[in-house]
Amino acid sequence: MGSTIGTLRVAVIDRDGAFVKTLANRLDAAGWQHRVLGGVIPVDELVAMKLNALVIDMSVLPPEEAWPFLERVAGMLPGLGVIVCTSESTVAQRVRGLRLGADDWIAKPSHPEEVMARIEAVVRRRRRATEPERGPVVVGELEIRGDQYQAFVARRSADLTRREFELLQALAEAQGSVIERGEIYRRVWGYEMAHGDRSVDVFIRKLRIKLEKLSPGWAYIHTHFGIGYRFDPEPLDGSAAEAPVGRDPAPAGIEADIEPALEPADT
Repeated sequence: MGSTIGTLRVAVIDRDGAFVKTLANRLDAAGWQHRVLGGVIPVDELVAMKLNALVIDMSVLPPEEAWPFLERVAGMLPGLGVIVCTSESTVAQRVRGLRLGADDWIAKPSHPEEVMARIEAVVRRRRRATEPERGPVVVGELEIRGDQYQAFVARRSADLTRREFELLQALAEAQGSVIERGEIYRRVWGYEMAHGDRSVDVFIRKLRIKLEKLSPGWAYIHTHFGIGYRFDPEPLDGSAAEAPVGRDPAPAGIEADIEPALEPADT
């Protein structure tokens, strides 16, 4: 499966021949530019490569070099996505790596497709962080504030979680177009949706409940069965209020008023 965010430039610091070969084949198939490095290199060389991401196996570096190198790279290249992909790590090591600036930590053995999906997710977050701040968007009664990751009606907050806001923003940016569930998942969660994953439907339901509580006279999110969802604010008249357009029955296999037993985490 190709990249969802275009061609990327990736460097890999790893000496696991089988893993590197398999990953390189997948990177080639995706059209990504990549370079395999055998160990620590000067940071200015990494700068010259104009990388989007660095994948590093900490175990290939001497302990006295690995942590300082990770901290130096993360500190001097704030726009670089850093993904640690290593085996037999402890909780303390993972926490230390993330605190030193790693964006993600993947345990080996790992599938190259997952590594690529994690790279895409990290790069996407980095790009969003550098995007110019957007002004508020007003639709229906709703004011969507990207600077606060929140939605308001008459200054009353919808109390959206970060994930719920990102979902609302992704739908609103489509400007009335239908977005497929898989595409929603890629935009909000950052990687491909697994078969049978109901996260999108569950979070749509949560978002609808909060929007309806805040703005009961409007329907904002509409279901297109078997396809996805559309954000298109519509005022409700008296008859529509009994069966709001925005409260379509849940997709097959999902009860309209009952959450799945294992609800996805809000992360």
